[in-house]
Amino acid sequence: MKKTLLILFACICALTACTEQKPTPTRAERIREQLLTCDESSVIVVAHRADWRNFPENSLEAIQSAIEMGVDMLEIDVQRTKDGVLILMHDHNLDRTTTGSGNIADTNWEDIAKLNLKDHQGNVTTYKVPKLEDALLACKDRIMINLDKADRYFDEVFAMLERTGTTNLIVMKGGQPANEVKEKFGKYLEKVIYMPVVNIDKPESEQAIYDFLNDLKPLAFELCWNNPESLVPTKMEKALKGRSLIWYNTLWDWLCAGHNDDKAVDNPDGTWGYMIDTLGARILQTDRPQLMIEYLRSRKLHE
Repeated sequence: MKKTLLILFACICALTACTEQKPTPTRAERIREQLLTCDESSVIVVAHRADWRNFPENSLEAIQSAIEMGVDMLEIDVQRTKDGVLILMHDHNLDRTTTGSGNIADTNWEDIAKLNLKDHQGNVTTYKVPKLEDALLACKDRIMINLDKADRYFDEVFAMLERTGTTNLIVMKGGQPANEVKEKFGKYLEKVIYMPVVNIDKPESEQAIYDFLNDLKPLAFELCWNNPESLVPTKMEKALKGRSLIWYNTLWDWLCAGHNDDKAVDNPDGTWGYMIDTLGARILQTDRPQLMIEYLRSRKLHE
């Protein structure tokens, strides 16, 4: 009898284990999985400096707006103050985007915290300069982050990612060759996604891409090109298919051979559509995230 009860108990435990539900993945985890599996069924939308059209660039409010909009990834910029605080700001000085002036590296956080941010038209707002840590916590579980300019302080950044539990949110990028990336960031590459940035107008660019594929097998490449006659973009679509996702920037002409966001307002098929259908782009960085999401949803390329 005792043996029968033990067997019955073991069966119940096994049945319970089989029927236990796995936790639902967070939105950030789903986007990360798309990168890890080289999923080409949809297009990842990256908001350049977050939603800077409606809020100051690199602000917590711009980040929150982009998340609510349905953006998949934010591109935000990192600088360090005189006293070693990591903050969000694109420029190395305070003049353009705040009510202050001078270099960030020469200014303490206490003084920067008193400043107000300006919007893209130069109007003073009530919004404040955020610390990187506050931005990471605002994004946690909700959206992926492409940290720009952060490689200069990456030991400090990585410690912060570990402390805040946000390591899995991050895509780092840089223009160094594969051997330098391995030497400089090798100890982080198991946890942090690293994406090479390659200017494919340069003669050595194709070899640089193959070096990365052989040495590091990156999940994505950011490709930049300005020559509309170049055949390299179509070659890369074939070379990278099923191996790495392709990221293009549609911010300015010189990054995308003229297929930019402003032209997409009137001709999305000839700009964003061209990069998706002909050049194989599955990650697009944009200054018009709302319009891009609407276009992609009309084509069933975004949730």
